[in-house]
Amino acid sequence: MSSSSFAKLPKPPYYAVIFSSLRTPGDHGYDAMSERMVELAMGQPGFLGAESARDAQGFGITVSYWQDEASIRAWKSHAEHRIAQETGRQRWYEHYETRVAKVERAYSLT
Repeated sequence: MSSSSFAKLPKPPYYAVIFSSLRTPGDHGYDAMSERMVELAMGQPGFLGAESARDAQGFGITVSYWQDEASIRAWKSHAEHRIAQETGRQRWYEHYETRVAKVERAYSLT
């Protein structure tokens, strides 16, 4: 993973939405929808960035960063995102968990 894979974030505080998931076998339109969701999120007020990784067994974690909880709620209720959420439940995920956390401190090796 290169340093360009890391989201460029402001100084805390801000919020992190941590989406951990186990994929079902096959793509079934997942990659295209994933790309669309990143593109759409980037245009949402309060979106700060995202980082994502998935292993060969299908377990993945995506962390999206947001300015405040209101921005997170708006993203969760966005019409196109809601379609992706429902499709994910029906087609793409065996299991997932979403957690929301407030980032109070952040530091790095640079």
